[in-house]
Amino acid sequence: MSLLPRTSDEFSSAEYWERFFKRRGEKAFEWYGDYNKLCGVLHKYIKVQHKVLVVGCGNSELSEQLYDVGYKHLTNIDISETVVTHMNQRNAERRPGLTFQQVDATQTPYEDASYQAALDKGTLDAMASEEEGALARNMLTEVGRVLSVGGRYVCVTLAQESVIKLAVEHFVQLGWAVRLHCLQEESGNEEDSFALPVFVLVCTKFRQPMPTPILEMCLGEDGAPTRLTQVAELLSAVREHQAYSVLKKRLRTGTDSSSSPSLTLCHAKTGQPRYTLTVQDCPPGAKVPRSNQFAIFIVPQGSETAWQYSSSEGQKQLAASANFRRLVIVAMHRNQEYEDMQAVQSELSPMVMDLAPPGIPANQQVPFLSVGGDLGWREEVSRGVSELSGDYCVENVRGEDGELYRRLVFLSNSALVQSESRLVSSNAVSSNKKKSKKKVKPTAAPTTSSASLSVDSGFLCCAHHEVMVAGLAMLGVGTPQNKDAPVSVLLVGLGGGGLPQFLRDFVPNVTVEVVELDPVVMEVAKEWFGFRPDDRLTVTIGDGLERICALEKEGGRLFDAIMFDVDNKDSTVGMSCPPAAFVEPSILQKVCSLLTPRGVFILNLVCRNMALRKSVLERVSAMFPTVLSRKIEGEVNEVLLCSRGDNETPDAARILPSLNKAAKSLQSALCSNRTGTNSSPHIDVAELLKDLKVE
Repeated sequence: MSLLPRTSDEFSSAEYWERFFKRRGEKAFEWYGDYNKLCGVLHKYIKVQHKVLVVGCGNSELSEQLYDVGYKHLTNIDISETVVTHMNQRNAERRPGLTFQQVDATQTPYEDASYQAALDKGTLDAMASEEEGALARNMLTEVGRVLSVGGRYVCVTLAQESVIKLAVEHFVQLGWAVRLHCLQEESGNEEDSFALPVFVLVCTKFRQPMPTPILEMCLGEDGAPTRLTQVAELLSAVREHQAYSVLKKRLRTGTDSSSSPSLTLCHAKTGQPRYTLTVQDCPPGAKVPRSNQFAIFIVPQGSETAWQYSSSEGQKQLAASANFRRLVIVAMHRNQEYEDMQAVQSELSPMVMDLAPPGIPANQQVPFLSVGGDLGWREEVSRGVSELSGDYCVENVRGEDGELYRRLVFLSNSALVQSESRLVSSNAVSSNKKKSKKKVKPTAAPTTSSASLSVDSGFLCCAHHEVMVAGLAMLGVGTPQNKDAPVSVLLVGLGGGGLPQFLRDFVPNVTVEVVELDPVVMEVAKEWFGFRPDDRLTVTIGDGLERICALEKEGGRLFDAIMFDVDNKDSTVGMSCPPAAFVEPSILQKVCSLLTPRGVFILNLVCRNMALRKSVLERVSAMFPTVLSRKIEGEVNEVLLCSRGDNETPDAARILPSLNKAAKSLQSALCSNRTGTNSSPHIDVAELLKDLKVE
């Protein structure tokens, strides 16, 4: 029976719950669990000697089971005469003291404060959909009237959001204490087993209303309560438990290599995210050893944003290389402390079997995999807030190559590294060796303190930055005919300042103007990334589009290269770099008019939407006769190199060989022109331009 929502958002959908209640049919009470499932939490809050009002008892066996274990003071009420007659007849001989009365739960004949407990199994869920919740509110008001001080309303519910919100807000306004238990569902291998957890809402009446709400969430019948401050937090916790139960249901009843479901585990006390787990199954037909059924892979700290760990394709490749039927990829979060690999294993072990593939025994030993056998290393060195971009942090991490790196990360999109630079000891002299691809086994922690580290300005961490620099070969930089020719660059987007600083330090006769919208980014670049503006490298704080329009209006100033390296804050668009306005025809026309005759427009394009990418390329090609593209391996990024050139049709046989010659000249110029730095440029221009494609 398909009753499971596709996403956690559907738990807030009235349409989903309407379909659910229609399809559950005659077996309504079975969805809420029987006495064996509920007895632990019921005995905790309802004592045998209590006088208990059971509202909307229906034909459930729960009252009979409670009576049999000693609860002799039960008053069962239901609005259905048929149900009441049937239940009285069914219990007349065996349980003569168990009575059922035909009473409307919204207006009962009982005296004020005459009961110590009110028990509700599914009645609130049923009534909340009637008369826009008015019936349910009337029932809750009546329950509050008949309960004595210290009395409890104990409600077994599926926690439809509108229902639980109605009840919780009702009792919070009355100043009652509210606690919600999420009961662990029984594990089962049946294909049609029910996935949604059952919740038990416990609301306690006080003599004097509580001045501030008491809201608590418990996992299981005996779980330690987690204190919450707002009803919205409680509702969010309910949705998370529901979504997790659905995820477990799907994972234990089948495998699906086409999807990579993920979940975040939070710290029990602080509620802060601690681990993100992504499940990746091997494709059907893959030859997996029988012993390789299930494993956990721990991503080293600081490597979470690497392609193989953060992208769907990379995760599939990781799972294929690990060669397990199911691999759970675990990423650790910032602002959390992790002692060592053994401690992480101990923390995760109690719940990993929830994510195991079908047929794995509960006592199966699950291997934990990692790179180098440790957790990696991360150190946060600064944290702040930008009015434009929100919270950010600057952190030092150790890469899988053993080197140290500094990163700027905006926490609104913590999976994306905004800027990155390699760190070296302040007194170290960089060698002229190229960037090594060989991985070395990292040490447990860096041997150099953060205070004695500095940024290696000759090393560009971002591959697209390397291509953007290599694109200057289209200008003939370093060729004999351009030996002493000045090079002017307009760059929109500063980041940590690595790209413009590289241009200033290594490109001969260059002047660079950077336009940066966020002044905080400028300060971070100066303080943490060694950014040093001067008369050859200036920064204009302001909107890049407005600056381009102003330059065109002023006239007289042209650039040999205009570079766009600016991200899009709007995550709903299929293009994360640049913002759509930067590639509108009117802006591209202005860019073209600001270029010298030999000028080149260099665009960092990150576009997952193929139709949108095609549209961007058409607009760019309409303005620039020559457009070359270079895909970045393992990334969505591609760099477009756009030349005004002549109006002839681009010819790959003509363009690429001449560019290969220019690449050698640029390489030589970069290596021989070190301005105010001990670093050497770690860049191979010819290699970067080898895979250019003519668009």
